[in-house]
Amino acid sequence: MYITCLDLEGVLVPEIWIAFAEASGIPELKKTTRDEPDYEKLMRYRLDILREHHLGLKEIQETIATIDPMPGAREFLDELRSITQVIIISDTFTQFASPLMKKLGWPTIFCNSLEVAENGEITGFKMRIADSKLTTVKALQSIGYETIASGDSYNDLGMIKASKAGFLFKTTEKIKADYPQLPAYETYEELMTAIKAAMI
Repeated sequence: MYITCLDLEGVLVPEIWIAFAEASGIPELKKTTRDEPDYEKLMRYRLDILREHHLGLKEIQETIATIDPMPGAREFLDELRSITQVIIISDTFTQFASPLMKKLGWPTIFCNSLEVAENGEITGFKMRIADSKLTTVKALQSIGYETIASGDSYNDLGMIKASKAGFLFKTTEKIKADYPQLPAYETYEELMTAIKAAMI
């Protein structure tokens, strides 16, 4: 029995923080897990910038409302879900993900949650579990699933390498160069073909 685990941002939807950096005119917020492997360090950096600029959840959600899935992502996901179970495992937050899940046809997502004050200030964040992507894949394997995983960033490497089949998707040249043993794809058609082949 197979279950496919996908990253969200950079794989199915554009990077939320990059979109918000552009909307807010704060280039420092363009840093993502492609640049900083330590997610908690990255989030503390982001929250410091938000506080400095007096920006909160409302402003980010206004940007998220304008984000659409990547061209072909919904169709890819629909086809994939017709042949195998799929879970999106993301380091994003429930407060960010819901509008995007609606546009993707409400797939299952495992993610984290933000701590938000009454005035809308994001005061902190609660990670669902440590090293959530790798931990989740191992948990799925412990209950009898063979996992297939795909993502684009440093924080996806654990689940990709631990799975029966793992693929980089729309990743950076640096990550490709650092992990030449991992197949890397740029289109949903290529990724679908690789996933189907892994399930034979």
